[in-house]
Amino acid sequence: MPRDVRSLLELYNPNNPLDRASTIPSPWYFDLGIAELENAAVFGKTWQAVGRAEQVQKPGQFFTADICGDPIVVVRGEDSQLRAFYNVCRHHAAAVVTEAQGCAKQFRCPYHGWTYGIDGALKGMVEFEGVCDFERSANGLVPVQIDTWENFVFVNLHPDAGSLRDFLGSIPPIVAPLQLTKKMRYFDRRTYTLQCNWKVYIDNYLDGGYHVPHAHKGLSSVIEYTKYTIENFERACLQSSPLSSDSGSEAGVASTRQGRAFYLWIYPNFMLNAYEGVMDTNIVVPLGADKCAVIFDYYFSDISAAAEARNRKSIAVSEKVQDEDMGICDAVQRGLGSRAYLAGRLSVRREAGEHLFHRLLHADLTAAAKRSEAAADNAIPCLT
Repeated sequence: MPRDVRSLLELYNPNNPLDRASTIPSPWYFDLGIAELENAAVFGKTWQAVGRAEQVQKPGQFFTADICGDPIVVVRGEDSQLRAFYNVCRHHAAAVVTEAQGCAKQFRCPYHGWTYGIDGALKGMVEFEGVCDFERSANGLVPVQIDTWENFVFVNLHPDAGSLRDFLGSIPPIVAPLQLTKKMRYFDRRTYTLQCNWKVYIDNYLDGGYHVPHAHKGLSSVIEYTKYTIENFERACLQSSPLSSDSGSEAGVASTRQGRAFYLWIYPNFMLNAYEGVMDTNIVVPLGADKCAVIFDYYFSDISAAAEARNRKSIAVSEKVQDEDMGICDAVQRGLGSRAYLAGRLSVRREAGEHLFHRLLHADLTAAAKRSEAAADNAIPCLT
C-alpha cells in the first residue's frame, strides 16, 4: 500500500459529528490509488445489484454483468438453483458467455472450445489429452456469492462475505409496504456516462434535496421542500417528501410524479426511487477515477400498450432531471481538481446522508489499507 494513499485517508476525520464534519477531501475523487483501493475494498466486498430475478426465472436462463472489470454470469440451474460465476474460462481467461442474456444448456468458450455446465462444472476440453496433473473437477467456473431481495439479484465477490439479509439490515421491512415485486413491472433501461468520479454522483443524490430548488425546477415544482425528510440507517439512507401540484407546477412532472417521493440509497452505489405507480433504480458504476456510468432501470405499475405514452412521458421527465444532474456532476469534478478546494462543510439540515456515505467509505478504505500494510510488513524478510 503506497503511503501517499494512507496519508490521503488520514485527511478525513470520520469522528466529527455532522455539525462539525467536512466532506471527504478532493483527492479522493481523482487519485488512482484511492480508486484502486475502492475497487478492492468497496466494490469487491459489498453486495452489488446486477440484474432482475425475472431474467433468470427458468432453468438455463442467464445474464451477464460486470463489477469493476470483473465479468460475471448469473444462471438458473436445471435444479432451479440460482448461481453466479466469474465469466472467465479457466484455460486462457476468455469470456465464456458472450451474450448479454439468453438461455442455454451449457456454456462453450468461443476461444478454445472448453465447455461448462450451467452448474459451472467443466464438462469438456478440446485436444487436451496428455496433460499431467490436471483435475477437471477443480477447474470449473469460479463461483460467486449470490442472493435476491425483492426482484433484484445481488452478488458479492468476497468469498467470506456476510449474507445479503445482514447487509440490508432494517431496509427490507421499510421497502416491503411498496409491494415492488407485486406491483411494479420492468419497462426499459437507460445508461448514462458522466465525466466525474462515481462518488460525485452519490454525493449529489444524498444532499437531502439541497440542490433541487436550484438545479431541478421541474421536480422542485411538485416536491414539498420544507417537508423533505432524511433518515439514516446502518448502510442506507431514505429521503422522502410529499408531492403536490398547482398551477405553477410543470405539467409533465405533475402528471407523472404523484403521491410521495421515496428515495432510497443502499451503500455503496444502489438507489431506488419510487412514486405512485412509477419507479426507477440506479446503479453507479466506476469507469475510472474521473468517469462513471449510471444505469437506470424503469418500472411501472402498468406496462400495457394503453400506458405506453404515459410511461414514455415519465421517462422523459427522468431524463431531464438526469441531464441536469450530469451537468452539475461534471462541473463538480472539474472543481474538485482546483487548487482552491480541498473539502467543504455539510448542511446539518440536508446532508446527513452524505455524511453517512463518507464515514462508511472511510471505514472500508482504512481497514483495507491497514490490512495491506500489515501484509506488506509481514512479507519483508528479517535481516540478520
